[in-house]
Amino acid sequence: MFKIAIIGPESTGKTALAKQLAEYYNAPWVPEYARDYVENLTNPYTYEDVCNIALKQIEFEKFYENNASEAKFVFFDTDLIITKVWFSYCFDKIPEFLLDQLHSGFFDAYLLCAPDLPWEPDPVREHGEDREYFFNWYKREIEETKKAYVIITGVGDQRMKNAITALQSLKF
Repeated sequence: MFKIAIIGPESTGKTALAKQLAEYYNAPWVPEYARDYVENLTNPYTYEDVCNIALKQIEFEKFYENNASEAKFVFFDTDLIITKVWFSYCFDKIPEFLLDQLHSGFFDAYLLCAPDLPWEPDPVREHGEDREYFFNWYKREIEETKKAYVIITGVGDQRMKNAITALQSLKF
């Protein structure tokens, strides 16, 4: 089973794409835990909150590392690269456990969603005006992993078609 991370700035269609690809390939997908976690906070998130989010992400990764499915893919709606960037951006420090997991090389490939969709604000989204900045940061982080990645663009059905084409182009 190939492990695919779908990442990108906020409001770039990651969740919709993860769901659509999972349905198309009859494969499992892992929702973004951070969204649910932050939505349920009564105060602004803290360093410890982001640690909890990272630990849950690692738990999901460990599950799929130890429980292969017959499906060709498993799709993750986000990964620790995004968490690493938020640790760095918000707190100027990154926990060692997160770096260790990133260095394990869990994912086989990344689909990096471009910020070419309109910004849709909601209570937990931040920095809509900085999506290009974060897109470039995520791209650099992916490149450091030396893993395959494809930038996904397009609106509506075209975004999904581009993602399918991207997956078909990757050499697994």
